[in-house]
Amino acid sequence: MILTSAKTPDARIKCLLVDDVPENLIALEALLAGDRVEVLKAQSGPQALELLLTHPDVALALLDVQMPDMNGFELAELIRGSERTRHIPLIFITAGSREHNWQFRGYESGAVDFLYKPIDPYMLKTKANVFFELHERRRALAQQLEERTEALRVNEMFMAVLSHDLRTPLQAIVMGASLLQRQSDDARVGSLATRMLQSSERMSRLIEDLLDVTRIRQAGGLTLVPTRFDLESLVNRTLEELRTGFAERQIESSFKGDLTGNWDGERLAQVLANLLGNALHHGTREAPVRVDVDGTAADEVVITVSNGGTIPPELLPHLFNPFRSGARPAGGHHGLGLGLFIAQQIVLSHGGRINAESRDDITRFCVALPR
Repeated sequence: MILTSAKTPDARIKCLLVDDVPENLIALEALLAGDRVEVLKAQSGPQALELLLTHPDVALALLDVQMPDMNGFELAELIRGSERTRHIPLIFITAGSREHNWQFRGYESGAVDFLYKPIDPYMLKTKANVFFELHERRRALAQQLEERTEALRVNEMFMAVLSHDLRTPLQAIVMGASLLQRQSDDARVGSLATRMLQSSERMSRLIEDLLDVTRIRQAGGLTLVPTRFDLESLVNRTLEELRTGFAERQIESSFKGDLTGNWDGERLAQVLANLLGNALHHGTREAPVRVDVDGTAADEVVITVSNGGTIPPELLPHLFNPFRSGARPAGGHHGLGLGLFIAQQIVLSHGGRINAESRDDITRFCVALPR
């Protein structure tokens, strides 16, 4: 999808001139007006405020200090007091004193600079061009941000729709493979059906990961349903499921202290499955995978998952980035790089913290969960 920027009919920069003497306005307009600059003129403070109601995107305002009824300082204070216009740079033009008290009042009112009459045309144009260029850059950055935000929204909507729509054909594959596995007497067909079910389960996890990323980005986090339970039973259940798929691997566990707390059990099971699955896939096969749960602290429970092997130091800072890419062993397990990101978001949603360390041929992921 190609996104095009929606340009306004008039992309010229706007400059506001405020002076009670018409001849001064004409002279200033002659110096500043051009193809890229539209000049707005006002002969009093109230007229200037009316113009700003319809033109809040002014790049620069030049205010005469000595005006009747409402002087330049009073007008500046009103401009600075409005959320819509407080960003506008203000330059005061005066034929008055250069005393410090006078200048201090001007800067206190919101001025960025002073110009004294008679005005040097070169100095005026040079200073004005600085603010015009800054305004153009801000506008370009805002346009880029809007386009990228829209692109991200469209991509996430596409991801959510695609993930949702994939479930229907996937369910049909699962049902067909299950039927083949139950009814076929042919060992080869049974083996094929088993592989189809395993692949379907992995695809289902990938779809759920994509949906979780969409939920995290759109809602700013995950919705939790906390209940009080014991972490030991949750860890043991997760280990039983993993040992079925990794019968040849050694998985060890230890528990100590009080392991009860209020957490979302399903989400924490997801964290454990991601961390242990990551350890089983990427850890060295010679070293056991360990999960240690420590509930000796009064305010939190700490879960540590460790495996053999070392993560390259340059990859450690990026482990929890979604869709991360980096050097991986040839023939290793390849995924979307979402598991650790989702685990991190679940832990953060619980008010906890997660970190990784890798040294001396051991990699550890440590999760601390407030009770």
